[in-house]
Amino acid sequence: MKAISSKFFSTFTQLRELDLRGNVLTKLPDTVGEMGHLTCINLANNSFSIFPDKLTEIATLERINLEGNSIAEIPVEKLSDMPALKWLNVKSNPLDSNTQSALQSTQSFQTEC
Repeated sequence: MKAISSKFFSTFTQLRELDLRGNVLTKLPDTVGEMGHLTCINLANNSFSIFPDKLTEIATLERINLEGNSIAEIPVEKLSDMPALKWLNVKSNPLDSNTQSALQSTQSFQTEC
């Protein structure tokens, strides 16, 4: 799958877990930020080069898996402000050294990188 429509997120607003791993997604529509019940999203092994920033607007999100993408920078400060976030997996991404340092020093959530 190359893209996911904003209609998907506005239709399935009650989703708690979403597994979109193993596609060729490069971005998510802005409506993903309106997923008020989502606790877990798996975006591993896609084609993201930029962290999907709208994920940081989902207050209920506990787990984010972005392993195996092409992301260099992660908005660590925004992620640290997420009230429910417990786990972030960004293994196998070309993270820059500043991002790696920031992720290693955060106490807000568990990181795998």
